[in-house]
Amino acid sequence: MTLTSNGHTDTADTTAPGATSGAPAAAATPMLWMRGDRAALGPFTRELAERYWQWENEPAVIAGMGRQTPESLEARLAGYDAQARSMGTIPRFTIYDLTRPGGPVPVGTSALRIDHYVRTAEFIILLGADGRGRGLAVEATRLTLDYAFTISALRSVWLKVLAPNTGAVAAYEKAGFAHAGRLRRAGYWRGAEADELIMDVVADAHLATG
Repeated sequence: MTLTSNGHTDTADTTAPGATSGAPAAAATPMLWMRGDRAALGPFTRELAERYWQWENEPAVIAGMGRQTPESLEARLAGYDAQARSMGTIPRFTIYDLTRPGGPVPVGTSALRIDHYVRTAEFIILLGADGRGRGLAVEATRLTLDYAFTISALRSVWLKVLAPNTGAVAAYEKAGFAHAGRLRRAGYWRGAEADELIMDVVADAHLATG
């Protein structure tokens, strides 16, 4: 998982992948489930599947998620169907930037990998380059936690992040996550071995700050 702070642009193309210039953009009037001042969460949709693939294969995202290789578009589109069928266990969201002129712009995704037996979930988030450096990460994380604790009625949410990914660690701390442990030499960061940090937040702590 990654929340990086490098490189962004000031504009975004809201035309859906594969759409013609005269066609309406899929994200022009998106449904928004959870809204903050700068960011919002909406449905995880097939219309944005190619956009998800583009974000997931940015080098900064690959490094932050501890992967070593990109994924083909064909595999990603096939994977979308499996993800859509698993929404009861892994609710997924599109993150929107509310600060742009002309309406909400999709910039990333978040997800909750729920363990229904113990009412906890692993938190996963990524922002594409166009969404980083805009102050969206912390609010999008808090909105996903709001959903986890007020809608899904979870007891706690946890995550794993590579220790050298200091931008992500700082954003998670601002969103309310606390350090819970460390897995030594559990991953790679830019070709070198790295520890993996475990962070968590419990329902009472998050709801007390709401």
